[in-house]
Amino acid sequence: MPTSTSPTPVRSLARGVPGIALTLMIATLAACGGSGGGAPGGGQMPPSPVGVVTATRQPLALSTELPGRLEAVRTAQVRARVTGVVQKRLFAEGGQVKAGQSLFQIDAAPYQAALDSARATEAKAEAALANAQATLERNRPLAEAKAISQQDWVSTQTAHKQAQADLAAARAARQQAALNVEYAQVRSPISGRIGRATVSEGQLVSQTEATLMATVQQVDTLYVNVTQSATEAMRLKRAFDSGALKASGSSAVKVLLDDGSEYPLAGKLLFSDLTVDPTSGQVSLRAELPNPKGQLLPGLYVRVRIEQAATDHAFLVPQQAVQRSASGDTVMLVGADGQVAVRPVQLGGSRGAQWVVTDGLQGGEQVIVDGFQKIRPKAPVKPVPWSPAGSAPAAAASAAASAPASAASR
Repeated sequence: MPTSTSPTPVRSLARGVPGIALTLMIATLAACGGSGGGAPGGGQMPPSPVGVVTATRQPLALSTELPGRLEAVRTAQVRARVTGVVQKRLFAEGGQVKAGQSLFQIDAAPYQAALDSARATEAKAEAALANAQATLERNRPLAEAKAISQQDWVSTQTAHKQAQADLAAARAARQQAALNVEYAQVRSPISGRIGRATVSEGQLVSQTEATLMATVQQVDTLYVNVTQSATEAMRLKRAFDSGALKASGSSAVKVLLDDGSEYPLAGKLLFSDLTVDPTSGQVSLRAELPNPKGQLLPGLYVRVRIEQAATDHAFLVPQQAVQRSASGDTVMLVGADGQVAVRPVQLGGSRGAQWVVTDGLQGGEQVIVDGFQKIRPKAPVKPVPWSPAGSAPAAAASAAASAPASAASR
């Protein structure tokens, strides 16, 4: 009677093979058995869907972000102009003061006494001049009639001139004494915000040492001092000379704060320095920024966005489409053959969440923005329009592409 011997080797094989190895063998046999058909292209996976945007040429203003520091447009140091003891402080620290406002009162009693003495000396000099003037008028006809000697007439004229000089000196001394009395009342030279007082009541201040008493800063308008690499400045100049770029017609600047927010008021670029700092290789630029509410303070470090150039043939691409490295910036494109190509590009700054590409792209090319984890150079892909809100179109296309493979495997 015929005997079936085929199950026995299988069972013995199953008993002799570990469970993990058996599982791998079964999976391999299943894969080999299912490779004969079902999947498009004789078992090859379909092209991976990728989100793309179409490069479109457009005119753009190229902006550069540079580090900057704010500085008060005017700063005045209030110093002692006479020597004396401070009697009063007449302002609130950190408040607003006006030009000519009294800030400190220095003891003026010695200077007032000196002023009174100078006034008396001036009055005495005026009396002496009046007497010399009367003597001159009395002796003039006598000198003409030769009734007095020539020497007496010369002495009379000399005494008159000396009296005039004495009066002028007395008036100058009186004016100086009056200035000292005025300087004892320390006033603000400019309008602005005043800092803390560096002297207090009862402290002796000195005209000789020009004691610093306070500092006033005008902060309703601020300077923004910016530094830029000399190499970048020269690159821009060469681009202007060659016609690749043209100078921006706008001198407006925008200030970015530490938290990333943008200051609402625009500034104005004033000038660019003509020399390069030999220690840092930087050139200096200065802009003027309105600060009517005093939101910004002198000394604050900021980022400044300056429109320095414009171009008629730039492209805007999402920032996630650009791979940045030390060797340069690149993007991935979908070529005419449907394969992935890597292209180096030149960036000209940013515009919101997009990079400005000034070189390396052609109009109509498809730039890959999404799906990088599924692709490699020269691999076939399926381009799907990309939208900033998400990659729903690409996800739908991916699901549609994977459906036949799933059905084939079943």
